[in-house]
Amino acid sequence: MSGQLPVSPPVAATAVVFDLGGVLIDWDPRYLYRRLFGGDDTAMEHFLATVCTQDWNAEQDAGRPWATAVETLAQQHPGQRHLIRAYRERWAEMLGGPIRGTLAILDELRAADMPLYALTNWSAETFPVARERYDFLGWFGGIVVSGQERIRKPDERIFHILLDRHRLVAEQTVYIDDVSANVTVAAGLGLRALRFSSAEQLRADLAQLGLLATVPA
Repeated sequence: MSGQLPVSPPVAATAVVFDLGGVLIDWDPRYLYRRLFGGDDTAMEHFLATVCTQDWNAEQDAGRPWATAVETLAQQHPGQRHLIRAYRERWAEMLGGPIRGTLAILDELRAADMPLYALTNWSAETFPVARERYDFLGWFGGIVVSGQERIRKPDERIFHILLDRHRLVAEQTVYIDDVSANVTVAAGLGLRALRFSSAEQLRADLAQLGLLATVPA
C-alpha cells in the first residue's frame, strides 16, 4: 500500500482575465513616430529611448494627467515640443488592429460562456478611444483600467481590486499577460497566470487547462 496521499484534481477555472496591450491589441508608438521621423528609425528610436520613454508613458497609465506629462517634458526638451505633443494629440495613430489569433481565442471562450474580464495598464484619458474602436471590449464582464484606479501593474493592489470588484476566486481565475513581472505577481497571489508569447502558445496552454480545443473551432 502506497504511503502517498491521493492527489486532488485541479480546481476548474471559473473566469479568464486578459491583459489588453500586446495580448489583444497591437499598440506601438512607432506606428506614429516612424511617419514623424520620415522613416529615420535611428532618430526615432533615440527619441523614444530618451524623451518619450516607456517610463514616462507609464506614469499616465498610473493616473498622471496627460496635460501635465506633456508640458513637463516639453519644458525639459523645448526643441522637441511638437514631437512630445504628438504623443497625446495623435495617440490614436499608435493603435494597430486586434491581434487576430488571440481575438479568436477570446471569441471561443465567449462562445463557451466562460466569464471574461480584462486588467490593463492604460491611461484613463486614452482608454475611451480603444473602447470606441474595438467592439470586442464589450465582451468583457468588467475591465479594470490602471489609469482609473491610479495604480498600475505589477502592483499587487490592482490585482486585489480586480478580484474583489468582480468577486473572483484567485485559484479559479486564469490570468494572461505578456509582461513577466505581471505574471509573477499574479501567480504569487494564487491566480493561474500564463505568460503570453503567441496565440498558438496561449491556445496550447488553455487546452492543457481544458478550456479550449487544441485546434481552432
